[in-house]
Amino acid sequence: MTNTEEQKPAPLPVVRLKAASPSPNLYKRMIDDDSAARSGDIVAVQDKRGAPYGIALYNKKSQIALRLISRQTPDTFDEDEFFASRIERAVSFRRDVLKLPQTTNACRLVHDYGDGLPGLVADLYGNCIVLEFYSLAMYRRSATIEKALRRFFPEAEFAHRASQYTENMEGFSLPRKFGAKVAHSLRVTENGVHFEVKPHEGYKTGFFCDQRENRQYFSQFAAGKKTLDVCAYTGGFGLYAKKGGAADTTCVELDEDACKVMKKNADINNTRLNIVCADAFPYLRQMGDNGTRYGLVVLDPYKLVAGRELMERGIQKYRDFNRLALNLVEPGGVFLTCSCSGIVSMYMFEQILRTAAGSCGRRVQVFKKAGAGPDHPVMVD
Repeated sequence: MTNTEEQKPAPLPVVRLKAASPSPNLYKRMIDDDSAARSGDIVAVQDKRGAPYGIALYNKKSQIALRLISRQTPDTFDEDEFFASRIERAVSFRRDVLKLPQTTNACRLVHDYGDGLPGLVADLYGNCIVLEFYSLAMYRRSATIEKALRRFFPEAEFAHRASQYTENMEGFSLPRKFGAKVAHSLRVTENGVHFEVKPHEGYKTGFFCDQRENRQYFSQFAAGKKTLDVCAYTGGFGLYAKKGGAADTTCVELDEDACKVMKKNADINNTRLNIVCADAFPYLRQMGDNGTRYGLVVLDPYKLVAGRELMERGIQKYRDFNRLALNLVEPGGVFLTCSCSGIVSMYMFEQILRTAAGSCGRRVQVFKKAGAGPDHPVMVD
């Protein structure tokens, strides 16, 4: 046996399907035989006739038992080369096509299925990269992922995160939330606006890069306007409004820790925000009863529909939120409303807005529809 032959990777475990799907997600019920595979493996998937179907992440415990990552045949698949190639393509897209380093040092480097790496999100904050895992198999390859990213960010420190829900569903737990060298807080810049980010706490990976382009667009309407930022988190839209020349900006946020960061963000931008640490629902009702009106209002709530079983209740919350917020927009004012609930479609959200507008007697013109920034791509399969 030659040295070359000895260095060949071991054959991938095989999982055979009894039914296929155009989706990259393959569920337990679609599997005929997975006896050779263990949770966390990368496996060779075969169709019901035994023909190669692709390469996938496997987890027996998860409802999404297989997450397809490639249509390669097993004999051409090399794990290290696969991760290096996918990450190189993802980083090059942000750097060379989007040219994000010209305007920010905070962006999403890897966006899950959109970059062909399901179960992985990687966010860059200065010299820190936060890896958020949604898959056991991805988590087990964290060292390989870090190695691939270090080619482009040799000085980076890495923090690992996963939600309790993901840990329970995927069957793993993080032994550490962040590396010993990762700072408690970092400062990033986005279109000239400065933010403090805490990579080891707060929602998701510590900041919402997905709203960058929407914040910038929002700011162009702010000059001289009295502005309201509802569910402000750490003040993203409010700070952009001040950058755009808003006369007065009120930010409403329930999370006390987020309000503290928001105050610091205002300080480091040498500006002032009227920060209200309160539940947005009663606050909006109170302002409506007082006859308070704003020229510019943004509503960006937390995910109100986390699952299909919560759809009806969540949609009603969206209606109520939008009705209360719309009631505070002065005639001729601008209202930006957002949803981060992936299972609520754009069409459904438009119906929510239509109902909310009708219930408070307002006529609404929709002049722009948008989504997450371009560093959050969606793959068309």
